[in-house]
Amino acid sequence: MNNSIVVIPTYNEIENVEAIIRKVFSLTQPFHVLIIDDGSPDGTAAIVKGLMKEYEGSLHLVERKGKLGLGTAYIHGFKWAMERGYEYIFEMDADFSHPPEDLIRLHHACAVEGHDVAIGSRYITGVNVVNWPINRVLMSYFAGYYVRMITGMQIMDPTAGFICYTSKVLKTINLDNIRFIGYAFQIEMKFNSWKYGFDIVEVPIIFTDRTKGASKMSKGIFKEAILGVITLKVNSFFKRYIPHGSAQK
Repeated sequence: MNNSIVVIPTYNEIENVEAIIRKVFSLTQPFHVLIIDDGSPDGTAAIVKGLMKEYEGSLHLVERKGKLGLGTAYIHGFKWAMERGYEYIFEMDADFSHPPEDLIRLHHACAVEGHDVAIGSRYITGVNVVNWPINRVLMSYFAGYYVRMITGMQIMDPTAGFICYTSKVLKTINLDNIRFIGYAFQIEMKFNSWKYGFDIVEVPIIFTDRTKGASKMSKGIFKEAILGVITLKVNSFFKRYIPHGSAQK
């Protein structure tokens, strides 16, 4: 059985979903794909169902009723993958902002180099962002600085959404206690991975803003991240984290 699966949440991604699925399956490294669709009214799920015949056993679909949030989609996907014994579980956007070919590098970082979490990082080697307006680049970059200042974890791209988690990380983190759904979800997952002492590495990628479909970013998501970081830090004072195995903070 293939031990690597890419979890891709979708909502109205009919312009991108077939292309991203075919791209992942064209890679030299084999991956399975799990689409978590939140009731897209544009027919995204129907496209995936059609492709499942072509990629039988490798392409999977979970349909949820309504737009329930990015974080809950990933948690649903993580649990689905762990129940089926996948060892390397990836998260990636459907819009090609995360280069699918870099899945191979993230997999190598965990499967060969032995890291527990590999982050596709926009900022570990400078600012590697294409087609974003300067104000959004600055907002994202300084959000990372803010997260590092408040939490103490030295991750250059804490809001990144292109990641490989090993199953032992997801089994250690209590996914039912993850409370945030947007950017703060990404921060919360990395914060818990760090607090449990897992080995986290940042792999440089070039992030390119979507060219098709609409962005799901909102002021509410950004506000959640700002306030959520403080909540994470305060709550951590009242929680005991037992480092996993020989991993160190």
